[in-house]
Amino acid sequence: MKTRKIPLRTCVITKEQLPKQELLRIVRTKEGEILVDETGKINGRGAYIKKDLEVLEKARKSKALERKLEVKIDDSVYDEIKKIIEK
Repeated sequence: MKTRKIPLRTCVITKEQLPKQELLRIVRTKEGEILVDETGKINGRGAYIKKDLEVLEKARKSKALERKLEVKIDDSVYDEIKKIIEK
């Protein structure tokens, strides 16, 4: 029996390739709003970050997510991401 291929994605902060389950997808929709995509199915430009509070703080300080998604990210979005990671 064949083993299934595990989809890998790259974290925009650490540049590590990890399975999708270990990452969190942040999406910029066509309207320009930023959403946290837990299902991985929301349409729009996506960026993945590792589910780690240290990585989240690095993303907030370096503004790497803002550059990747080409939009200003509000602090409320970072707070939402933090709550999801802490689950």
